[in-house]
Amino acid sequence: MEIRLAADLQPDSIVDGEGIRTVLWTQGCPHACPGCHNPDTHDFNGGALVDVDYIIDELKTIKNQDGITLSGGDPMCQPEACLEIARAAHELGLNVWCYTGFTYEKLILNPKAKKLLEEVDILVDGKFKIEEKSFDLYFRGSRNQRIIDVKKSLEEERVVLVEKYIEDKNYSNKYEKPRYMFI
Repeated sequence: MEIRLAADLQPDSIVDGEGIRTVLWTQGCPHACPGCHNPDTHDFNGGALVDVDYIIDELKTIKNQDGITLSGGDPMCQPEACLEIARAAHELGLNVWCYTGFTYEKLILNPKAKKLLEEVDILVDGKFKIEEKSFDLYFRGSRNQRIIDVKKSLEEERVVLVEKYIEDKNYSNKYEKPRYMFI
């Protein structure tokens, strides 16, 4: 099986999910969100076709990673190939995050997407909306996007958000701001 990718695997990311991650940049996205940070991944004919087994072999050689992140483009446009990669990642002891412009509620109705969801640990869903853009959010670009615990959501048959990422990074809502002493 082949997958269309926008770029090689990118190890050591600290911004595409919790921990140190390897990012798989899929090619092809129907959303074309204004302000997207990756517009070169929108064209479904762009990028290059790569054998899924090659990607899995590459994952086996990458060390000191907490997980993989399926990004793009939109990984949900290539659910079968991403499913194989996500399964292999779990077998390697890696967790799986996935970014998509589709909502969880829409994905759960699509049998192929639902199969992929069953192998995803954390889903960041929803289109990027430039009018809701914020640099104070954890692992998402706009406030409408949600960070979903997929396993709990499937189990409880409702969307379950990852609570520790709901608040902004600015800490003003939960924590006292740090004080610094200059000498």
